[in-house]
Amino acid sequence: MSDFILFDLDGTLTDPGEGITNSVAYALRKYGIEVEDKATLNTFIGPPLHESFQKYYNFSILQSFDAVTKYREYYRDRGIFENRLYDGIIDMLSSLKAAGKCVIMATSKPTVFAERIADHYGFRQYFDILVGSELDGKRVDKAEVIEEALRQAGSPSPESCIMIGDRLHDIEGARKNSIPSVGVLYGYGSREELCDAGADVIVETVSELKAYLLKS
Repeated sequence: MSDFILFDLDGTLTDPGEGITNSVAYALRKYGIEVEDKATLNTFIGPPLHESFQKYYNFSILQSFDAVTKYREYYRDRGIFENRLYDGIIDMLSSLKAAGKCVIMATSKPTVFAERIADHYGFRQYFDILVGSELDGKRVDKAEVIEEALRQAGSPSPESCIMIGDRLHDIEGARKNSIPSVGVLYGYGSREELCDAGADVIVETVSELKAYLLKS
């Protein structure tokens, strides 16, 4: 029985594509890099930002953290709300709460931004616990985020927990904490990515996810 349900945010609860890619493009422009097709920046959705600047644009560690600072110049007041809630999320969250589940958000996004998004889109009330990263770069690894979320939940038994996310980092983070995971295909990860990461279950839609969580 999964009584403690952990959700990723970007690509799992909301579709943040426009805001994140606009923010990344803004940061890259500061380095003289123009991006013609912003869809190519979708790879930045999910993983820690500094890692993506290093991986996709060969930034040094120092440059990557500076790029994150520039990213936030746009994201903090504009990009954060260039976002949308996936259809069916509120219904799913309210149903889980009605069923007595402990609903937790575990995101690599800074906690302060995750809280603003949850408040703005009206789903903060469904979460018992909300854990993100810190603005100074601490706790950006998803495994560390999940570990802290479970600690705040009272360190429940692994078999009573489940992590839901759309990228390999969510699945790998769950595995490192010895809890099962569900990969969602309506976000930004592919079936191949989620399977290779070791997702225990893969669902295609929010309604399918809701049905699975309520029966598990």
